[in-house]
Amino acid sequence: MTGSVAPLVLTLGEPAGVGPEIAAAAWTALRHEPLAFALIGDAGLMRAQGVPVVEVGAPGDAADRFVHALPVIHRPLPAPVEVGRPDPANAPAIADGIEEAVGFALSGEASGVVTAPIAKAPMYASGFRFPGHTEFIAELTADAPYPGTRGPVMMLTARDLRACLVTIHVALEQVPELVTAERVARTTRVVHESLKRDFAIARPRLAMAALNPHAGEGGALGLQEMDILIPVAEQLRAEGVDITDPRPADTLFHDAARATYDAAICMYHDQALIPVKTLDFWGGVNVSLGLPVIRTSPDHGTGFDIAGKGVARPDSLIAAIRLASEMAAARAAR
Repeated sequence: MTGSVAPLVLTLGEPAGVGPEIAAAAWTALRHEPLAFALIGDAGLMRAQGVPVVEVGAPGDAADRFVHALPVIHRPLPAPVEVGRPDPANAPAIADGIEEAVGFALSGEASGVVTAPIAKAPMYASGFRFPGHTEFIAELTADAPYPGTRGPVMMLTARDLRACLVTIHVALEQVPELVTAERVARTTRVVHESLKRDFAIARPRLAMAALNPHAGEGGALGLQEMDILIPVAEQLRAEGVDITDPRPADTLFHDAARATYDAAICMYHDQALIPVKTLDFWGGVNVSLGLPVIRTSPDHGTGFDIAGKGVARPDSLIAAIRLASEMAAARAAR
């Protein structure tokens, strides 16, 4: 590890999924890199993955031990783990691990949080009341100071593409009514500020994706560009944000286009996720912007169908850990 940046903290996520094996593989791949993380989870479960484990009390204890063994903040699970079969009895421990990780980040004992995937159904069955990680972490950090426009905003990254979402998990028929001037402006401000704070980009260049084909074709294919998106872009430029008018999404993501901006503001889920997963299906990263803590995660689910078979790829988790480390260094340098 370099400088004075604290280690990261990794949550195990759903223990019956691929989380344990990709966490072990990520440690193996990263142990000689200039970063460190401590995993919150069951130490016995991690030893069963075939990697050396050292139990630690806090993320800071991981720095000097990371190269030799996977540092684990041991939190035993209440129910046995059956690979591929999630048990709601373990859900409270999963939620507690996320909350503890966020606490470490808020206190400065960890420089950021990386979350392995959770399964929503067993979490909901146990009484978990949040749609997912992002909303839970947003509530856990709601009272913490934050110097800027507060999110959360979801960013997906792949290679040289950063795609940021105005709307996320909603039906396509609901998207037009949710693409409001306020929502687009807030999302853009969060992204603009985060690119400076977390990515060390002094003058971020943003591209706005249109909602309709051909950017509405002057109103013939939809009025949202003329009525909402162009006025918002003009307002943001008046505030000093470098953002384009809405551009047709079908010409926004090829190689030459991506070279013209640092992040794209996308109006709906598939508009962002299709180019991200086409560019790098295995290595995409989910980033939560506009929060007091850094949080990244792999861009995939629990993989119950392949868990324990030795075929789960750790690429996305490795990329998420590396990105969180880079973001932590950027924040520390400000």
